Parts: sequence; C-alpha cells; structure tokens
Amino acid sequence: MAVIRTWMRSVALAAVTVAGTAVPATSPAHAHSPARVQCQGTESVAYRPGVTFAERDIKVTAKGRFGSCVDSAGEVTSGSYGEQFTISAGCNDLLDGFEDRRIVKWSTGDASVIQVTGTSTAVAGQVVTTITGTVAQGRFRGRNALQTVILPQAGVPQCLTTGFTGATGVTTLTIT
Repeated sequence: MAVIRTWMRSVALAAVTVAGTAVPATSPAHAHSPARVQCQGTESVAYRPGVTFAERDIKVTAKGRFGSCVDSAGEVTSGSYGEQFTISAGCNDLLDGFEDRRIVKWSTGDASVIQVTGTSTAVAGQVVTTITGTVAQGRFRGRNALQTVILPQAGVPQCLTTGFTGATGVTTLTIT
C-alpha cells in the first residue's frame, strides 16, 4: 500500500525535486546506445502521522537505493531516489493507481527522469506495485522502464490504533 503514494506528487513537489537534482543533457552515446540496466535494491517509506482508517493529511518520505546495478555499457553500478510530499489518505485508499515521475540518480553522477504509471495489488499480506514508463530526460532517454516494489501491507490493528508508520521492501528496476 505504502508505495502507491510514493509516486503521487503535486506540481510543486515535482518542481522542488527537479530543482534539487541536476539532470544533464543526454549525450548522443546515451540516446542511441543499446544500453540496458537492471538494478536491485530496497525502498523505505515513512508516514507522519501514521496512516489510519480516517483520511487525513500525511507527510510521506520515500527513499530507494539500488545497491546493485548491471549496465550493458559497464558504467552504472548503483542508483538512488528520494521524495517527500503530503497526501490525504487512509488505510482503505492506498492502492489507487497513479501517474508521476521519478528521478533516479546514478553512480555515474548523472540522472534519469522517468515518466511513470503504476498499479498496486494486495497479495498475501504484501503490496506489489508495478511501475512502467519511459525515460524522458537524462541517462537512458527514450528507453522503457519497469520497476517493481514489494512492501508489507498495513494491518488492521495498525490502522485502528496509532497508524501504519512505514515499511521497507525490495525493488527492482529494468531499463531497456
């Protein structure tokens, strides 16, 4: 559930995120090479205050780290992303679909801006989020992206009491 809201942002958040990240122009080698990258890592999401059944404004902080990347060009070895934004939500509406963009900072010092669409499904106590999109700017521009994030699902006891305050799970990203 938690990962869904990591993608929902206002225009102001997107402007703040982009302002804090330099996304250099893509060189011809990046735009036309048969580069492919596959990364594995973790995503952590924190909610303040905790998410309960009652809908309310919640500050969300999401951080992702790809500690292991394999790049067909042999250049990218890791990457990361981070976002902070506010949503109005409760435990019952964290599985909504979304459209947004994510900026991944690479170990090479450059970044990729990925325009994405995502869907989430609750499966056996976990939320599986599938995110697809296209790299719109930076490294791997024009390439297709697929990210999967698996986080623990909020439990009824948490939603009834102090709230669901965060989760950490695994994530993979493939750019082809």
